[in-house]
Amino acid sequence: MQSMWIEPILAVFVGYMLGAIPFGLLLTRLTGGGDLRDIGSGNIGATNVLRTGNKAIAALTLLLDVGKGAVAVLVAASVFDGLGVLAGMGAFLGHLYPVWLKFKGGKGVATLLGIVAALAPVLGIVFAVTWLGGLLILRYSSVSGMLAALSVPVTAVIVGLYSWIPMFIGFALLVIWKHRANIERLMAGEEPKVGAS
Repeated sequence: MQSMWIEPILAVFVGYMLGAIPFGLLLTRLTGGGDLRDIGSGNIGATNVLRTGNKAIAALTLLLDVGKGAVAVLVAASVFDGLGVLAGMGAFLGHLYPVWLKFKGGKGVATLLGIVAALAPVLGIVFAVTWLGGLLILRYSSVSGMLAALSVPVTAVIVGLYSWIPMFIGFALLVIWKHRANIERLMAGEEPKVGAS
């Protein structure tokens, strides 16, 4: 009876450890940019890395944060049959609440893209289109990220992935929760737009 829990626990653990790698923080330090938590919003994601002025490192951070979500799902699915979704949950929580940073992590948008793209490519496509479209039209990284997260459960309903809908709603709510300071700035008219000086 106990052994049946080993693989699910390992899948979550592997996902968490991958998700908890703070690529934005590590890359900024390695390139002489200092502690990313002392810059801009203090967030460890690609948008804040962009505020350092290093576009290449910001792009690499974005790719790695997307990649760690996807890798967690795909590796766990190949090793633990059918448990990729648990690894995805672990990766998402690892990015939001990494043990290495006293559980103060990123906002989860890029990592969520990697997770949903690995679980169901159609969800990843809708997510990416919503995220990029929101950025191009609204130019608020926070708003486009929240809209993209909300697109996941909506798309899951449309394509019939009903068993995953509660998890996707949870992911979307966590993304919104992590953006609560951005929401306050938006309401006050103080949220900076992408590309603004």
